[in-house]
Amino acid sequence: MTLSCKTMVAEAESRIKAYTVQEAQQKLADPKVQLVDLRDVRELEREGVVPGAFHAPRGMIEFWVDPESPYFKPVFGEDREFIFFCAAGWRSALTTDTVQRMGLAPVAHMSGGFSAWKAAGAPVAEKPAKAAKA
Repeated sequence: MTLSCKTMVAEAESRIKAYTVQEAQQKLADPKVQLVDLRDVRELEREGVVPGAFHAPRGMIEFWVDPESPYFKPVFGEDREFIFFCAAGWRSALTTDTVQRMGLAPVAHMSGGFSAWKAAGAPVAEKPAKAAKA
């Protein structure tokens, strides 16, 4: 291994903005801020969700933020600050670095991820049930 994942995360963290759970929680009610949950849907079902966070699976993020992609999600075209988080902060550091390089701005990540959010006693909800197809 010539480049470890820990090194990649450390390098990403040196290039991006990071918020503590408390700072992210203060921004939760701001309509100009969107928290983005990168965790796998099974993690959301098992652990719960941050109320109001947009779910964007890590494996699709580059495609969802690129307006030229057929998978583009309009939320990423809105004039907002995007704060990414995952379970512990590793995936979100890498993601924030990637989307920042792609030109999405302003962006940041939440240090410690959902685990830190939950440990701090911040609000957690059950994952909403998927709407039935008509």
